[in-house]
Amino acid sequence: MSSSSSSAIPFQSSPDSNLPLREIPGSYSYGGSSFFGAIRDRCDYFYNEGQDNFFLNKMHKYNSTVFRTNMPPGPFISKDSRVVVLLDAVSFPVLFDTSKVEKKNVLDGTFMPSTAFFGGHRPCAFLDTSEPGHETLKAFFLSLLARLHTRFIPLFRSSLCSLFDNLENQVSQNGKAGFNPASDEVSFEFVFRLFCNKSPSETELGDGGAKLMDSWIAFQLSPLISLGLKFLPNFLEDLLLHTFSWPFFAVKPGYEKLRRVFGESATSVLDEAEKNGVKRDEAVHNLVFLAGFNAYGGMKALFPSLIKWVGAAGENLHRRLANEIRTIVNEDGGGVTLTALEKMKLTKSVVYEVLRIEPPVPYQYGKARDDIIVRSHESSFLIKKGEMIFGYQPFATKDPKVFTDPEKFIPDRFLHDGEKLIHYIYWSNDRETKNPAAGDKQCPAKELVVLMARLMLVELFLRYDSYEIQWEKLPLGSSVTIKAFTKHNVHKNIGEF
Repeated sequence: MSSSSSSAIPFQSSPDSNLPLREIPGSYSYGGSSFFGAIRDRCDYFYNEGQDNFFLNKMHKYNSTVFRTNMPPGPFISKDSRVVVLLDAVSFPVLFDTSKVEKKNVLDGTFMPSTAFFGGHRPCAFLDTSEPGHETLKAFFLSLLARLHTRFIPLFRSSLCSLFDNLENQVSQNGKAGFNPASDEVSFEFVFRLFCNKSPSETELGDGGAKLMDSWIAFQLSPLISLGLKFLPNFLEDLLLHTFSWPFFAVKPGYEKLRRVFGESATSVLDEAEKNGVKRDEAVHNLVFLAGFNAYGGMKALFPSLIKWVGAAGENLHRRLANEIRTIVNEDGGGVTLTALEKMKLTKSVVYEVLRIEPPVPYQYGKARDDIIVRSHESSFLIKKGEMIFGYQPFATKDPKVFTDPEKFIPDRFLHDGEKLIHYIYWSNDRETKNPAAGDKQCPAKELVVLMARLMLVELFLRYDSYEIQWEKLPLGSSVTIKAFTKHNVHKNIGEF
């Protein structure tokens, strides 16, 4: 499909300031009770309607992409579950403007896990930009990633070689291979090597680091998921997951092991943090959060999504990607460099399309610092000081007034004239056209994430002509099974498959 069919509206930098002011529709109560209103919305969200239909039904009911509702988990985990929802590409970016919204303790939404999960500290991700520690920590993260950038490509390519060797052996022996567990193991290995300059197998973590991270993350996010188990009644799951927070003590031994190993293995990183004004104890807990929740957690969501969407697109896309990747690598002297990667326009477009259609972090929250006017495509709305604002990114990045066929995976969407639509990709907690700074809340590893996704496709199609998958939905993300690889015949010409 040509890129000319992928854009629905001309590029806009800001919404129309002359739109009529409309009262925000919606309700927080049920039968006159805000308590039961929060319970009802939670049950609708997880069980009666499901996540996407929960928002879609309210959007149609109120004829608005901006409305009021409650967001899970509600009682008794959230003190206040009331939010103003933003579902379109025009209103959504107010959540990036830290002069208008406060980001204190809103990473996970209307609740915050106990600081016991973080050694008694509030990691940088939970700090507002106005808090003294935020800029110091964010500046340190940015400088750390800049210092390590020369290691990204060789280290991640080495990890990918191990990943695909493992998957290929499993397919050969068993007729299939689970992508997620193999990817998780390699992702943790990469992140640990990047920050600690050694393998986790050389420490007391052995090969169990990824599982320890999984448990630690799951206990924080349990109020936001549904397991979808047929044998577990909804009311019982709701009681177990969404009514009371899971206690830290159950994962404390694992977290203490992670903290201890990172503290012993990342001494040069922590020394640098101290030079930048961060206390060592605070630095090590922030490093575990950066490496585990941000980096490893993000890779755990993104990589299966990437393999799923590209795999489902079929052999025609595989042929085109392989041709582009092999041609450019061959012309570049056989190496995979940043220069070569920048020339791979289709590869980059495919990565952006995956980040658009299934963003790895679907939620953004912020609290209005003052009374603010938010504009959708059709109307303006007044949000009062102190009100919580919630953006559901999968709707904003599938806005039909911005993207043609928004529910369809279009690999060419961001090629040629479609490149201007990159402005409407929001996965990094800001526009893709922006770069992170110490004073904002954008993902500090934004460029690294896109680079790793492109490298995964490059390594995949240097080795294989095509591959087949099956997938199923998980409580968070997707589970992907590799059914077959078609290996690349190196004796063929570059353009022949």
